[in-house]
Amino acid sequence: MNNHTTNYNDTIIALATPSGAGAIAVLRVSGKEAISIVDACFKSVTPNKKLSNQKTHTLHLGHILDGERYIDEVLVSIFKNPNSYTGEDTVEISCHGSQYIQQEIMQLFLQKGCRTADAGEFTLRAFLNGKMDLTQAEAVADLIASDSAASHQIAMQQMRGGFANEIQVLRQELLNFASLIELELDFAEEDVEFADRTQFIALVNKISEVLKRLIDSFATGNVLKNGIPVAIVGEPNVGKSTLLNALLNEEKAIVSDIAGTTRDAIEDQIIISGVTYRFIDTAGIRETDDVVENIGIQRTFENIEKAQLVLHLVDASKMQKSAVKIQELKEKYPNKRILSILNKADLLSKEELEHVNSQFLIVISSKEKEGVEALKTELTNLANLGVLSTNETIITNSRHFEALNNALTAIKEVQNGIDLQISSDLFAIDIRESLHHLGLITGAVTTEDLLGNIFANFCIGK
Repeated sequence: MNNHTTNYNDTIIALATPSGAGAIAVLRVSGKEAISIVDACFKSVTPNKKLSNQKTHTLHLGHILDGERYIDEVLVSIFKNPNSYTGEDTVEISCHGSQYIQQEIMQLFLQKGCRTADAGEFTLRAFLNGKMDLTQAEAVADLIASDSAASHQIAMQQMRGGFANEIQVLRQELLNFASLIELELDFAEEDVEFADRTQFIALVNKISEVLKRLIDSFATGNVLKNGIPVAIVGEPNVGKSTLLNALLNEEKAIVSDIAGTTRDAIEDQIIISGVTYRFIDTAGIRETDDVVENIGIQRTFENIEKAQLVLHLVDASKMQKSAVKIQELKEKYPNKRILSILNKADLLSKEELEHVNSQFLIVISSKEKEGVEALKTELTNLANLGVLSTNETIITNSRHFEALNNALTAIKEVQNGIDLQISSDLFAIDIRESLHHLGLITGAVTTEDLLGNIFANFCIGK
């Protein structure tokens, strides 16, 4: 959001398609004067047609003119309030994709009374006009940014508003009881009880369980949205870089026969079965006096800490020595999901391969690209994709995560207050606190700073 005081009664304009040349570009105009401003510069191929007289959701072919000067032949779409994305009168102009034409039309409408839209202002107006709540508005940005099937599916779930509905229902139930408790406080001298304590305790417990479930889903949602971090580790020259290249199907990492070539982490990502994996190829773990290499090895351990999944690569020609390393790694990181993989299977005989197949989950030859597809299948199995096949709400937004945690903290205080049988006026404060944080999620409670932080991350034109 800009620092100036934004006037939401202005008519705004922005390019809705990516900047640059293309077959067509779309300019979006929204506000009270949207139709009349475009009307003044539009000449239909049908004589004497005025856009202001046309029905909503109609298309009109014609030309944009600056006085007598023809700028371009365009297709104009009309969406009249309240049946538009923003809830205001909206006009979309599809012109030819020349950057010159785009700028000429933009400058013309700015002269006629439009102003340039702030980042995310079209979606912000949709929120302010009740077309969507805040969780759905934020899902719009996630949908635009989605680059895998998983992140797309989660964004679509949010767009449909299931999460917001769940929060709204809980908040309304809590609000109903809060009102009764506030009423009790008004009649404190009469010592009356309007809120059924048994029902109230059941509701608070239910809210607590729902909040815990949503909070727990953030760990899954965050990695499905941003990619699952996977560290590839092992001794020097075991084939880590070669495996990364085989997975990515390109020569991204440095591959050399000299031990210790990779001295830093190389990161890249690949989409497997709709999920993004961020692979980190790390420096080989070994005892060394090389100061620079030791720094790289230290970073390897740091990357293992960050990774959700560790691929521990073992050299087929050094299996005995590596068995100790596998055990050491598992003892060092007991809670990590570590997948032991035998590489350089092309160096083993058929009999040796049959023997090791029972010891290792996956046997591969990165060089020959054998076993790589089996590894991808195993990664998919470990990604916990089952959550996407259910209708369970998955939290991916850190703002929602923080608000849910704050709401849960307040609800726990309410539970403690009930258990200790403290005065209603004391836990009424915690109920209000919980209602506030739940309201922040959906936009029932808003501040200018909150809206500014959310919509500042949107692209212009959305």
